[in-house]
Amino acid sequence: MNLLLFFFIACIISKLHRVFFCFLPAYFRSGLESKMAASVDVRLKRSSKIYHQGEVMTGLLVLSCKSDFRHEGITLFLDGTVNLQLSSKTFGLFEAFYNSVKPITLMSYQTDVAKPGRIPAGVVEIPFEFHVVPNGASKKLYETYHGVFVNVQYSVRCEMKRGMLSKDLQKSIEFIVQYRDQEADRAVLKPLAFTVTPESVRNMKDRDRMPNFHIKGRLDSTVCAITQPFTGELTIERCDIQIKSIEVQLVRVETCGCAEGYAKEATEVQNIRIGEGNVMRGISIPIHMIFPRLFSCPTLAAPNFKVEFEVNLVILLKDDHVITETFPIRITRS
Repeated sequence: MNLLLFFFIACIISKLHRVFFCFLPAYFRSGLESKMAASVDVRLKRSSKIYHQGEVMTGLLVLSCKSDFRHEGITLFLDGTVNLQLSSKTFGLFEAFYNSVKPITLMSYQTDVAKPGRIPAGVVEIPFEFHVVPNGASKKLYETYHGVFVNVQYSVRCEMKRGMLSKDLQKSIEFIVQYRDQEADRAVLKPLAFTVTPESVRNMKDRDRMPNFHIKGRLDSTVCAITQPFTGELTIERCDIQIKSIEVQLVRVETCGCAEGYAKEATEVQNIRIGEGNVMRGISIPIHMIFPRLFSCPTLAAPNFKVEFEVNLVILLKDDHVITETFPIRITRS
């Protein structure tokens, strides 16, 4: 009996469901069609999307739709923030401190592009402009940087409010902020000659089993312009064990925090292999590394965070011994 009753109720619900949805498309057809057809895009006049502090950013807000539709207002936002995040290693030690790390606002502007009304069918282009100047806690705009625990990002965002039965339209585009060459610190050549021996290597495990080796080289400069390659050379003078590979690592050292304390983390940006296999002794091996865009920036020190860089020379031996030599470097814009 219960099974028959359940089947009867299910049939009634199914019929009501069909009747309801037969009328629903006719009632909401115009709203749904315009919702699917409408799109919004943000285009900057400068194709490189690179701007300097104090410049005027211009662009177009492009609205396209197959049929006219109503909106409840269009707003443009210009945002610049520094997002700080602590490593999971610090959760237990800095729980109170972790909660106090908040995004730092470098600039925040908004402007109403259009009041509530209707957008005609076709493509509509609305010009806009913003002044790229700070108005947050900082009096300076830092360069765009995408790190692990520190991120400096700038974006233009458009929001179009729709009716109650339609989803709001949003579009965001990132742009890049760089220091002006004439205002930024200039790289002053500071060449560095180095020698790596068993006695100079720090934090080496199984030091008693360490092979005998002698490596010398030079770095053309430890102060580097970000637009120029990092260069130098090294020579394996002597090594008793066969070599597997020689690598050059670019490492970011990010420090973030506040008055309660700081958390410092080092993570790898890129790894370039400059030697493969048991390289010949006494031969000069060139070092040549390009700084990656967005994932590196001029060395930065702010009240709540720092971004620094190091270069690691890593030599992997056949018996799995790893020889590592670290060179702190400073990066400038020019």
